[in-house]
Amino acid sequence: MELSVSDLAVARGGLRVLEGLSFRLAAGRALILRGPNGVGKTTLLRTLAGLQPPLVGQVSLPPEAIAYAAHADGLKAVLTVAENLEFWAAIHGTDRVGRALEEMNLVALRNRLAANLSAGQKRRLGLARLLVTGREMWLLDEPTVSLDAASVALFGGVVRAHLAAGGAALIATHIDLGLAEAEVLELGPYRAKSPAAGGARGDFDEVFG
Repeated sequence: MELSVSDLAVARGGLRVLEGLSFRLAAGRALILRGPNGVGKTTLLRTLAGLQPPLVGQVSLPPEAIAYAAHADGLKAVLTVAENLEFWAAIHGTDRVGRALEEMNLVALRNRLAANLSAGQKRRLGLARLLVTGREMWLLDEPTVSLDAASVALFGGVVRAHLAAGGAALIATHIDLGLAEAEVLELGPYRAKSPAAGGARGDFDEVFG
C-alpha cells in the first residue's frame, strides 16, 4: 500500500492554490504537511480523500484504503459513545469498537451521549472512528484540535501503533506528535504562482484551506 502523487494541482473555490506537487508515502511511514494558513493543506487532503477532483496530476491510492479525519468530529449527538463507534464499525464491517474505546481512553464514557461530551472528549471520539475503519491510509487535518497535552500524547501513541502495524498517515499539523521518523513536506514552495480558474465553484465551504 503506497500513496503516490504526481504533478498534482488543486483548487479552492475555483482558484488554483497548489501546483507541481509530487511525493510518495509508503506503508509504515508518516508525512507531516506544513505551511501557512490558507496555503492549501485542507484542500490537498480533501482532494486525496476523493472529496473533490484535482485540476491536473495523478493520485494513486485505492479509495477503500483511505480514512479521512477532518475538522468536524462527525458524531451523532443522540447516540452514546459506544453506539457512535458501533455505527461506523457496521459501515466498515469491523469489530474494533472495544479496541477503539481502550486506545482513545473512552471506556469510562462508553454509555454517555455524544451530546454531553466536552470538546476534547468529542475530539477523542471522532478520532476513535479511525480505529474502527480498518483503513490503512489515514489523512488527518489538524487532528489535535481541542485536545489537552495528555490526549495529544495518547493520540501520538495511537498513530505510532498504526504505523508499526503497516499503516501510513498524512497529517496536517503544527503539533509534535512524537513521530520521530516522520518526514515533513512544506507546501509553501508549491503555492500556485498565479491562481487560475479551476472550473466551476465547488460546493464545499470556503473556509477550508
